[in-house]
Amino acid sequence: MIEKDNKVKQAVALSYNAKQDNAPRVIAKGQGYIADKILETGQGHQIPVYQNQGLANMLMAVELDKEIPAELYQAVAQVLVYIYQMDQSKAKARNIPY
Repeated sequence: MIEKDNKVKQAVALSYNAKQDNAPRVIAKGQGYIADKILETGQGHQIPVYQNQGLANMLMAVELDKEIPAELYQAVAQVLVYIYQMDQSKAKARNIPY
C-alpha cells in the first residue's frame, strides 16, 4: 500500500496467515526512502500494491508486528479481496486452477 502526502511517500506492508493470526499484521512501514525499499521488495516478490491514503495513514499508527485494530478490519478486508481477485485473474490467465 503506498501513498503520497505532501510529496512524502508512505508504504505499509501487511501479512496475514489465517492459521496463526487473528488479524493481518503490520510487518513493515515507512516513509520516503524506507517506503521505496518496501515497494521495491514487494515488487521483487510480485506482491500487489493497493493505494489508499487514508488507510495508509491509519496503518502507519499501528506498531510493527502488531495485528491491525478491529476498526480497520473492514478496510483491510477490501484490500485482501482486491489481492485475491488479482491472484485469481493471474491464475486464470495462466490456466492454473485456483
